[in-house]
Amino acid sequence: MRANHLKVISVEKIRADFPILQREVRPGVKLVYLDSTATAQKPLAVIEAMDKYYRWSNANIHRGVHTLGEEATALYEAARQRVARFINARKTREIVFTRNTTEAINLVAYSWGRSQLHPGDLIVLTEMEHHSNLVPWQILGAEKGLRLEFVPVTDDGYLDLIAYQQLLEQRPRLVAFTHMSNVLGTINPVTQMIELAHQAGAMVLLDGAQSVPHLRVDVQALGVDFLAFSAHKMLGPTGIGVLYAREDLLEHMPPFLGGGDMIKKVQLRSFVPNEIPYKFEAGTPAIAEAVGFAAAIDYLENVGMEAIAAYEHELVAYALERLATIPGLKVFGPPAEHRGGVVSFSIEGVHPHDVAQILDREGIAVRAGHHCAMPLHEKLGVAATTRASFYLYNTFDEVDRLVEALQKVQTIFG
Repeated sequence: MRANHLKVISVEKIRADFPILQREVRPGVKLVYLDSTATAQKPLAVIEAMDKYYRWSNANIHRGVHTLGEEATALYEAARQRVARFINARKTREIVFTRNTTEAINLVAYSWGRSQLHPGDLIVLTEMEHHSNLVPWQILGAEKGLRLEFVPVTDDGYLDLIAYQQLLEQRPRLVAFTHMSNVLGTINPVTQMIELAHQAGAMVLLDGAQSVPHLRVDVQALGVDFLAFSAHKMLGPTGIGVLYAREDLLEHMPPFLGGGDMIKKVQLRSFVPNEIPYKFEAGTPAIAEAVGFAAAIDYLENVGMEAIAAYEHELVAYALERLATIPGLKVFGPPAEHRGGVVSFSIEGVHPHDVAQILDREGIAVRAGHHCAMPLHEKLGVAATTRASFYLYNTFDEVDRLVEALQKVQTIFG
């Protein structure tokens, strides 16, 4: 039975705010967008905020004293303040704008990691990490002679916390893990994991790319040292992301990139870096994108993060129930109560790319592949999966359309 989801959020009202959801991908075939884990769609509020900036206040920031320059600077810094409030950072200067989650993690690796880690130091990661939280540490590890160890993923899609505690006994310098898996949907027990890591003397980097758009994330309550996330997965534009880091850490980290705006003084043979967070924001930033980011946060807050999480939980529970009726379909990951709005699956005898292509004929957008998590798929024993991911604008009827289309897949492939 479907729960009365309309008491949680007004889905039809929300859908009216997203122009792309009205699209027919071909005549008579309306779009069903189930790929928000890759990138979320954008409401009119975000589109219009960016359009207004370009039409009315477009200028470079932190430079000109003219009206447009001052307006652009004010909008950009207001966006930083908005992000800080959204994740409950202590200070606005703890928010560094980056291009995306990937760049934010690389910033930590190249700045904090290069300056603080030494040969033989241990970094603990997990088997469910996105490549963005694996490759930077592999590069740094090869450069500096670091050790990398990995928390195993259990057969039912959880992190092995006993193995995690055993790894912590080796006194790692850094623990880096995802808050929510982009493949399994698993929501990890991050409060417990951060506390245990700190007790072992380790710093903690949390990949919040999948959690910040869907859950209330409070950096002070978590006590996390670094948090990385992107605007485009939370109704905002592409090209802008965030590194949150504690003020004392940022103060002692060397610049990541060199150039304009990250300096206070430059001579031919030396320079003095700017204060934080500007020390890490070289060159002209994504100003319009910051404006859109702030509008996206306002939109999410107006709906309510708790309401969004509750609705997605209800939606994914229904999806798991319906998918279980399809013979030969295997869902990877934990039950609904321990996952976000992500469902990755395989169909016996059918390649995930074939599944995705047939679904596309029915107007249903999903992703097929390894989802930038090849080691996790190797652990699962599959080369690829098909992934349907849900957000606040998806409906129970769209889940039904997905199931009907998957039944067509089975008919086609016998």
